[in-house]
Formats: sequence, C-alpha cells, structure tokens
Amino acid sequence: MTTYYGDHNKAFVAVDCIVFGFDNNKLKLLMGRRKMDPGRGEWSLYGGFVNPDESVDEAAHRVLFELTGLKHIYMKQVATFGAVDRDPGERVISIAYCALINVKDYDNKLLKEHGVEWVELGKMPKLYSDHNEMVKKAVTMLRRRISSEPLSFNLLPDLFTLTQLQLVYEAVLGEEIDKRNFRKRIKQIDFIEKTELIDKVTSKRGAALYRFNKRMYMEEPSFKLK
Repeated sequence: MTTYYGDHNKAFVAVDCIVFGFDNNKLKLLMGRRKMDPGRGEWSLYGGFVNPDESVDEAAHRVLFELTGLKHIYMKQVATFGAVDRDPGERVISIAYCALINVKDYDNKLLKEHGVEWVELGKMPKLYSDHNEMVKKAVTMLRRRISSEPLSFNLLPDLFTLTQLQLVYEAVLGEEIDKRNFRKRIKQIDFIEKTELIDKVTSKRGAALYRFNKRMYMEEPSFKLK
C-alpha cells in the first residue's frame, strides 16, 4: 500500500443491486430487511462493498451471484449516488446496478438464506437511504430502453406466449398496450420465432409458444417496438 493521497479524506465504495423479476403479471423487486447498522431492520436493496482487488462491475457481479445464484444475467449500471449525507455511518459512494431475471430460475431457498422477498413494484415500501431513488432511476432506464432493446426476454422463460410478452411490456411501461398493434409489430420482428409448441397451462384455448433467437438478433440487432 502506497502513501499517495494520504492527505486526502477516504470514502467507502459500494454497489447496490436492483433485481427485477416478472411474476403473476406484475413487475417485482427483490428486497429485504437491512441486517447491519446504520438502518438495521429497514427495507433495503441488496448490496455490498467493493473489495480492494475488484472493479465495481466485478463487485456487482459477485453480489448478484451471491443473491441469485445465477450467472450471465442481464445487468446494467444505472447511476452513481454520492450525496455527502446519503449514509449516516460513513461517507459511502454507491454505484447502482439493474438486473433482470426470470423468477422461475431463482432458487427460493435463497430467499430465506438472504432474508429477501419479491415485492410488487407498485407496493414498494420506503427503503433505506436513497434506495427508492435508485429504483426510480432503474425503472426510467428500463422504460427508455425496452422499446429499442430486447430486455423483456430476460424476464420470461425460454418459451412464452405473445400474451405473456405483452404483459411484460405493460408491467415495465406502466400502461396498457393495444393488443392488435402489438402483435402486428411483434410478428414483423425476425428474431422472435414462433414454435410448433402450444401452451396449455396458462392458456385454456391453447396459445402458440414463441422464443427469442439471440443469434439472429446479434446478426441484425435493429429493433424498435414503438
């Protein structure tokens, strides 16, 4: 360890993970009660401090893996939060990350292990420090990107119906979408493939199942839903 910058004040660097899932036609957020002071017992996002030997992205991946047990999931940096008084304990600068997962891929044993639960976005309580603002910024980012990036497929199983896909869009955007126009646009997108399989679980009449062809998207990533 060098003595450079020894005459300057030091700050802690942390990452906070905003993990969204889609369940029962609702956009949900993974959160739990804070297990440390300050703010013990308050609702909070899941996060951690950046270790000396890792970048902020590496720290976020580590924390997300600890929380979800999943690798190669969608993750984007949302913003940096560095208000002087954001943490009453020490000067802590936090980088917020947004992650999207399929709830069915999440091992429910981890809910109990980490003391977290899925909470509907519309029923989100007051969170510790500026975590509500982190979530607000993450939702704004998703709404800005969902019509030009294939984000919704991260929230769905590999096979899905067009109704499920539309419900994801509506949950993220917070508004209803015209069914006819939505389906017309979706059927014009080459990388959303119709399969020969039929969904007889969520659809009484039996609805066609679709899938996201990532290889085709990478070859021709142009995408605009609205």
